[in-house]
Amino acid sequence: MSGATHDYAVTVRWTGAGDTGTSSYTAYSRDHEIDLAHKPPLLGSADPAFRGDPGRYNPEELFVVSLSQCHMLWFLHLAAESGLIVREYTDAATGTMRVESRGEGAFTDVTLHPRVAVDAGELATDEHVAALHHKAHAMCFISRSVNFPVHVAPVPLAVGAA
Repeated sequence: MSGATHDYAVTVRWTGAGDTGTSSYTAYSRDHEIDLAHKPPLLGSADPAFRGDPGRYNPEELFVVSLSQCHMLWFLHLAAESGLIVREYTDAATGTMRVESRGEGAFTDVTLHPRVAVDAGELATDEHVAALHHKAHAMCFISRSVNFPVHVAPVPLAVGAA
């Protein structure tokens, strides 16, 4: 395999030891900070179902976010290349994770629900937008890296909305 490589470095620092550390499963906080160079810290925790803080980001949410972000960025790139003027883009992405009886789990699927608003014109059709979503899905680095289905279910196109 040849091609350019890109390296990513993050620091994840657990901040939830409290006075007793991991003396028991319930004794410690799942709170942590995610540090990326030249960016504000991202406050993380576990999913509330796993004793996490609901006010902080959890890895499962961020995993779904990364799939949605990657698809959106490819879609916008492809729209610009094709001449389609996108004015708005939102995605109400959902993901399902199954947890087995012993505690291990895995995502079973993620569904993206992108909604775009575009300028009127020859390219402002559901068919053209669907083709861009299809290509964006095929190009997305993150969706190409997972072993479960990532579905793309676009909301009908809004034309002329800004």
